[in-house]
Amino acid sequence: GGRVHMRRVSLFTHRQITRPFPRVADFLSLERRSRTSLSRLFSAKTQILPPPRLSVRSLTTAPTRKMTSEGPKEKVPPQQDVENGAPADGPTDGAQPPQGLSKSAQKKLEKNKDKKPKMSKEEKEALWGKKKEGGNEGAGAGDAKEKKKKGKPEGEGAAAASASKTAFDKNAWTNPTPPGEKKSLTHPMESSYEPVIVEAAWDSWWEKEGFFSPTAEQGKNTLPQKKFVMVIPPPNVTGNLHIGHTLTTAIEDTLTRWHRMKGDVSLWVPGQDHAGIATQTVVERQIQKLEGKTRHDYGREAFVNKVWEWKKQKGGNICMQTRRLAASVDWSREAFTLDDKLSKAVKEAFVRMFDAGLIYRGTRLVSWCPHLRTALSDIEVDTDDVEPFSKVSIPGFDKQVEVGVLVHFLYKIKGSDETVEVATTRIETMLGDTAVAVHPEDPRYKHLHGKELEHPFIPGRKMVIVTDPELVDMNFGTGAVKITPAHDPNDYECGKKHNLEFINILTEDGKINENGGEMFKGMHRFECRLQIIEALTNKGLFVKKSANPMRLGKCSRTGDIIEPMLIPQWWVDCKDMARRSVEAVRKGDLKIVPSHHEQTWYNWLENIKDWCVSRQLWWGHRIPAYKVVEPAPSSVEETVWVVGRSKEEAEERAKQKTGAASVKIEQDEDVLDTWFSSGLFPFSVFGWPDQTEELDAFFPTSLLETGHDILFFWVARMVMMSLQLTDRLPFHTVYLHAMVRDRHGRKMSKSLGNVIDPLEVINGIVLDGLLQKLKEGNLPQKEIKAAELLMKDDFPNGIPECGADALRYGLLAYTKQGRSINLDVNRVVAYRFFCNKLWNATRFALMKFPEGFRARGVETAAVCGSSKSEKGVLDWADRWILHRLSACCGATNKAIEEFQFADAVQATYNFWLYEFCDFYLEIIKPVFQTTDTSEAAESRKRGTLEVLYCCLDRGLRLLCPMMPFVTEELYQRLPPSAWKRDSICTADFPLEVVAWTNTRADDEFRLFSAVVKHFRALQVSLDLPPKERPDGIAGHRDPAFRAFLSQRAADISTVSRMGIVRVLWEGGEGEGSMPSEGPGAGADSGELGKCVKDVVSDQCDVFLDCSGMTNLGQTVSRIAKKIETAEKSLASYQKKASIPDYETKVPEDVRQMNAEKMATLTEELAGLRGAKENLDRIIAAAGAGTGAPNGSPA
Repeated sequence: GGRVHMRRVSLFTHRQITRPFPRVADFLSLERRSRTSLSRLFSAKTQILPPPRLSVRSLTTAPTRKMTSEGPKEKVPPQQDVENGAPADGPTDGAQPPQGLSKSAQKKLEKNKDKKPKMSKEEKEALWGKKKEGGNEGAGAGDAKEKKKKGKPEGEGAAAASASKTAFDKNAWTNPTPPGEKKSLTHPMESSYEPVIVEAAWDSWWEKEGFFSPTAEQGKNTLPQKKFVMVIPPPNVTGNLHIGHTLTTAIEDTLTRWHRMKGDVSLWVPGQDHAGIATQTVVERQIQKLEGKTRHDYGREAFVNKVWEWKKQKGGNICMQTRRLAASVDWSREAFTLDDKLSKAVKEAFVRMFDAGLIYRGTRLVSWCPHLRTALSDIEVDTDDVEPFSKVSIPGFDKQVEVGVLVHFLYKIKGSDETVEVATTRIETMLGDTAVAVHPEDPRYKHLHGKELEHPFIPGRKMVIVTDPELVDMNFGTGAVKITPAHDPNDYECGKKHNLEFINILTEDGKINENGGEMFKGMHRFECRLQIIEALTNKGLFVKKSANPMRLGKCSRTGDIIEPMLIPQWWVDCKDMARRSVEAVRKGDLKIVPSHHEQTWYNWLENIKDWCVSRQLWWGHRIPAYKVVEPAPSSVEETVWVVGRSKEEAEERAKQKTGAASVKIEQDEDVLDTWFSSGLFPFSVFGWPDQTEELDAFFPTSLLETGHDILFFWVARMVMMSLQLTDRLPFHTVYLHAMVRDRHGRKMSKSLGNVIDPLEVINGIVLDGLLQKLKEGNLPQKEIKAAELLMKDDFPNGIPECGADALRYGLLAYTKQGRSINLDVNRVVAYRFFCNKLWNATRFALMKFPEGFRARGVETAAVCGSSKSEKGVLDWADRWILHRLSACCGATNKAIEEFQFADAVQATYNFWLYEFCDFYLEIIKPVFQTTDTSEAAESRKRGTLEVLYCCLDRGLRLLCPMMPFVTEELYQRLPPSAWKRDSICTADFPLEVVAWTNTRADDEFRLFSAVVKHFRALQVSLDLPPKERPDGIAGHRDPAFRAFLSQRAADISTVSRMGIVRVLWEGGEGEGSMPSEGPGAGADSGELGKCVKDVVSDQCDVFLDCSGMTNLGQTVSRIAKKIETAEKSLASYQKKASIPDYETKVPEDVRQMNAEKMATLTEELAGLRGAKENLDRIIAAAGAGTGAPNGSPA
């Protein structure tokens, strides 16, 4: 609550402990406190790293000063040597009250510094799009426009960001730019970042300009290595996109924009999947809820029309969401899997594969959903672990079904009184039993091999005892297993092995048919379950029920319990296609990233089974297969089936196959599995089977990016079908990203209420809005209540507005987590504040460019220190920031190329926040504030302006692939240059500049930043108000570094917000002498006795002069109170951690959070106690020398 954390710093190794994400609380605490600086909204601790904590030998953090501090960093690779150096409050002219205010105004500002500032009328008008006088008007705004507003400190963006949350009404704002027109930016920049304003209009302008629509001619005339082509994983047209789709979009758009900015011909094809079973289920549920009707009440044609209406509505929503995410897809090539072009490809593929003998019709076991009356693919079956004697509800049955139970009963041996005990979890399937299997070596049953059994309800059924060493474990249970070949996969194989009868006892809707006996015919299968137990009991054949924890297969769409059913279906023989797909990966022709997924690829394809491609639905691609009804077949087994691209073609095939002069055919009622049409997507979108220019130009594609959960459901099938139908791989690389889960690690599920619509994060939404959306959805009422409770727990205050850029950037940062992403939306909010930082820093920097400024570029001679450069002389800070910019370019390119998107986020985040904003902008302020008009000063200013422009220009381009909206908005406001493009989308992506490499600057900066941070740590520990600007002393053992510190003393003073900073020299020379031991050897002991010391390293100390300070006694009292508060907090956490079974009862994330808090408090206490001890010493020394009362120095 208001505490400013410090980074944990090792005194000797400068080691920094990293954390992957900024914390929102870190931003907000400083937002409340900071009023005088551009970057006070962001403290140094808000890096994509740990909450800053400081631990020093003699004096550390008593964090109450309105700033923060950090320690030095460990050494990292060259491109990240100075990752995270950051002054707490960023660019500022110092801690003094803003200039131009009266004394009374200054006092009032100081009094109200902890209150949120109100927005002025002018600021409100600016946010509402009304033009106001003054301020920066984009490129060409001069220093005169840098003046502070009345009553506002310079760099007020942070405060304005806070104020604008209440002052700006995004719902009332309307976009003034006509669709397709370029946004006008002649008005002044808004005082803070507002996503709704920034993100408006750009997408339609990009589309109209054709930035994302390469021609077929361009594709054909470009070498493969200079093309980047990708198809979007088509989302199901069942509703809105969720946060998992957003991660996919963020990754794929980052890759596409990066390739486009590199100069590659880049095409990203959008599309949607008709999602047969998913869409039909949703629409059926909707008409049942709203109209009380079923699809059968409508009839096939009318129901399909109803689904098309749904598609138009939801498909439009998906397109709108995709646009809001700034996806740079080519909308002119948008595809839908039921479009005529793609439907033509589906028919062609089916016919070709049928003619090749790969598609056939057969009666085999399938996973059947009785409620939907269709076969399911494995991905549509959820497997739940159930406890013994559990009760579950299923659709279409008004009683709860008992599961997790083994029912034991007896079969009599025919012609004797002997019985065999068997057990089953599905007692109703005994109506389809045709055998009992035993192990051939089991001595209990050797005398019964081949004996017949009596079925208690179907006396005429032939049942035998068979032996099966693979199926039966003689040591488990009774060693006897009932065999139902038509309703169990294992029994199916046993039935084929022993030529048993396959008896189907279920109707398509899950009722007992005539094969189940007259007693149970027509019953629901689970009603039959109850009746069979009663009937067995009456016959004396029921033994008992026993507990049996088990895995229960359920339809993911309806929740109905899956039944293995023996039904005629269409199948694809995949063995040869799978073999070729395996070889492609083993030979390296197809690369899978990350490589550990290759084993999954091998395991599935090398053990592949035939693929059931028929579905008993109405929505989808109707199978182009026809049954010959005339001439009539002599039996069902002899039914003739033919295929055709049209009915006319099928009739001709039927005549040839039957030899009849005329035939009558009927098309199969079933539709194809959705994955069949999706498997053709990489080439059907370009017009296959026709040899179109598009197909020639853009197929094969370059990359397939998707979630790892559909590696074999979709990716493998695309590869197999492409190899079979085109004899080419559909892409050369597969990148599989992690699955998005909620912050507790739970799968995103509508029934859990944790599915997040990206627009809810982009726009923000209150809790009531989230709950209302739940009620308006298709969830059953009982699931809504449970989902509401979980939603209230996860989002008690709703979801704050983040904007698309922050959402994308945050999700990319999460990709570091591996196979799963435990998404905490509150983490994403921190990146919204980063956008505000980016906005304010650019706004601040633009004020420095004089009217008519045109960038000319940074000369190599200037970088190397030549004073003859026409574009100005560069100072140490200029050369250092160019070195860091070049390193950031190298790191970002490498990260994106290697699919390490979190590294790209960290590289760009660190450069902008901790190098450019928090140090470089601070250091160069005096360059623009000086009144010196000499040629040397002007040359320095010219050089600094070129470097400043270079950082803005290249820095924005580095961010563009990940944050396209805000970077376009800011890029358009940059002054002109010869290399500036119409849009940042088509600008060149920055590369590393070898000539800017300056490794010594890294070493110097590490020392510079460490000294600055430790000076700030001392000020924070002493709880000094911002107006205090104490003097400081620094000492270092190494002469070269002492010389460097002396040269940069003024910069240290500026960035540290100190008074005069002196550097001590050995032997009494220079500005001071050193103490006899340590880095400060030789200095006057009386002078240093009035200073508070902090240890930077074993080579360097800093001293803060307390001689001019007042009220040190009060400071000690405040620190003592903080020690008391921290001790109580620590004791509270320690008490929680000591409860019995703490490790097992408390969730892991809570325990981790508690451990972090205890570590923070422990370290904070050490710092506070050290600070108090130092101050007590100084006060005691002052009192002994002067007799000053109340512990204050004279």
